[in-house]
Amino acid sequence: MSEVTVKKMKAGVHALPVSKANTRMIKFKRFLPLFIMMVPGLIYLLINNYLPMFGLIIAFKDINYAKGILASDWIGFKNFEYLFRTRDAFVITRNTILYNGGFIILNTILAIGIAIMLNEIKNKLMKSFYQSVILLPFLISMVIVSYLGFAFLSEDVGYLNKTILPLLGLDGVSWYNEAEYWPYILTFINMWKGVGFLCVIYLAAIIGIDQEYYEAATLDGANKWQQMIHITIPSIMPVIIMMTLLAIGRIFYSDFGLFLSSANEFRCNL
Repeated sequence: MSEVTVKKMKAGVHALPVSKANTRMIKFKRFLPLFIMMVPGLIYLLINNYLPMFGLIIAFKDINYAKGILASDWIGFKNFEYLFRTRDAFVITRNTILYNGGFIILNTILAIGIAIMLNEIKNKLMKSFYQSVILLPFLISMVIVSYLGFAFLSEDVGYLNKTILPLLGLDGVSWYNEAEYWPYILTFINMWKGVGFLCVIYLAAIIGIDQEYYEAATLDGANKWQQMIHITIPSIMPVIIMMTLLAIGRIFYSDFGLFLSSANEFRCNL
């Protein structure tokens, strides 16, 4: 092997890492605007989701506010032992799982149905309008949603008791004080607020389905129902599974006090 060949080989070996470094730098510069756009979201995630996790230490301490959180006595799992020896632990767990299981099933079915109906609207302006109206409750604060629910169901000033029921010749109902109505109230409010977001996700998935499948099914004589069962739902099944898993992961985001209080109200009326 000649000396010139050896020099060329060495030059190539040294040039290769430089070329890779240049490629990385080019990619970094290309995606730099996206990284910059990502920074506010990461900061929000850190401040809102990760820094508060320091508060988990409270669960393992006998809190004495005179000493402060860090100086309070460490008691390990004794707080959990106290909780799970109470009857409320079972009630909280049962209600949380059952309510959220119902929310997931009903929201998924309703969202898919609405998404399929929206996909059938050919007028783009009306489709955008309906999407905005359906998504709006999801963007509203839960505090405002609670006040809207109160304005509708209040025994004294509620629209349902003061306007709709009198038109039907019925007496007003104490919706908030009767435990039997709470499962329906919680389910309805959750569906009204959450279906819009799921509907938009499923609509985007349905729009992405290749239209040739529907054309072939139409030529074979399949009606809309058959197309929905054999084409639409199987095609968006990965999205359905993903959204369901995310919803299951958010079960313990729920308001345990809300489910517990409704259960206690139910027990008091027995």
